[in-house]
Formats: sequence, C-alpha cells, structure tokens
Amino acid sequence: MKNWKIYIWIIAIYIVMQLASVPVANGMIDYFQNSVGIDEGDAKYFGFAWGLFIVNLIAAAPILYMTTRNKKFWDIFKTGKKATIGKTILWGVLGLFMSMAGQMIAGIIEMAFGIMPGSKNTALLGEVARMSPIVIVSIIIFAPLFEEIIFRRVLFGGIYTKTNFWVAALISAFIFAVVHGELNHTLIYMVPGIVFAFLYYHTKSILAPMIAHLLINSFAVIVQLNPQIFKQPDSIKQAFIFFLQ
Repeated sequence: MKNWKIYIWIIAIYIVMQLASVPVANGMIDYFQNSVGIDEGDAKYFGFAWGLFIVNLIAAAPILYMTTRNKKFWDIFKTGKKATIGKTILWGVLGLFMSMAGQMIAGIIEMAFGIMPGSKNTALLGEVARMSPIVIVSIIIFAPLFEEIIFRRVLFGGIYTKTNFWVAALISAFIFAVVHGELNHTLIYMVPGIVFAFLYYHTKSILAPMIAHLLINSFAVIVQLNPQIFKQPDSIKQAFIFFLQ
C-alpha cells in the first residue's frame, strides 16, 4: 500500500475512533449504572474511561498493522543516520525537559496577554483517572502512539517531504494544538508539537517523540493525582520546579 493511502486510512480510523468514543462511552455508562449498580455520577466517569480505552484498543490494531507492514512508510528522511536506541531514549527524555521549559515560556507569554493558566481537559482527565484508572492507559500509551503517528509521521512527515522542517513543524504543531480543543492555549500546545517534530527530525526515529510524549502525559497524570503535593496542579512552572527537585 502506498504511503498516501496509508495516510488516508490512518486519519480516517482516528476520526472514526473519536466519533465512536461517544456512543461506546454512553453504552458503558448505561452498563455501569444499570448492570453494575454504580450511581449515575460515578458511572459517567467509568463509562468515559472504559469507552475511551475500548475504542483506542480497537483502533490500535489496524493502525499498527499498516504502519509496521510497510517498511517504506517510515523512510522520509533522505539524509542523516537513524539514532541508536540509546540515543533515541536519551533524546526522548530530553524532550520532556525541552517541552516543559518551552511551555513555561509559552505560559508566561499567554499570561502577558491575559490568558490564565490551567487546562480544563487535563483537570477533567485527572478526575476520571482518580475514579477509573484504566483511562491512564489511554493517556500515557494510546495518546502518544496515535498522536505521534498522525501528527509527526503523517502530517509533519508528509509536509516535510514537500517543503522543509520549519514549515512542516509549525503547520503540524498548530493542527496538533487545535485538535486538543483549547484554542486559548494554542501556544502551550504548539510548543511540545514543535519539540516532538525536532526529536523526530534529529533522531530519524518516531520512538523519540513517542517517549517524550509518554513522559509528559505521565507527568501530567502524576500532577493531577497528587493535588496535596502540587497546591496548584495546573501551574506548569510549579510542576516543573518540583520535578527538578
């Protein structure tokens, strides 16, 4: 299968997955409420968590099949040598610090324009994770997997082969930010998008941005699940300082 056909299939599966998560979650809410006997409020958390996990698990199979079957799918960089697994992991870890430092600066810029820090999406997922930990698998495993394949390999990679690094990085990072649904924090989301694109370009391995993405999401989960440690869980600066300590 040619790369452009794989692009279409991956994006289509991703969109269907997002749309299907709503009816699947509703079905799971009904199951937990009526069959298990959980009250309506808690059933919504469990239903959302399991609905997301189920559609993620189903979508992962065809996407992984298509992207691993065609070895040429990953061959987009004509120059440079692919990093060793050790260097790939190292750059993935460095990507965490690069992204968080960049987001600190982006947060300062946003506040200068009157945009207050804090992510409703992150806070909501934190609440769901406290009630139904299965959602953590979706956050730290499936999200980095899907988003790096789509936004870095498909979008960044596809645009890069026709333009250059900065055009591809900025466009893919902007779309990455918009898809997260918090337009007031577009800059906050664009920063890791650009960092992930750099990691992919520098190492020639999609594993590097996947590792960085996994670490960032894991850190966000830790922050949300430990409010007693992080007095202001949505403060990027405070979280970053604590992590360094």
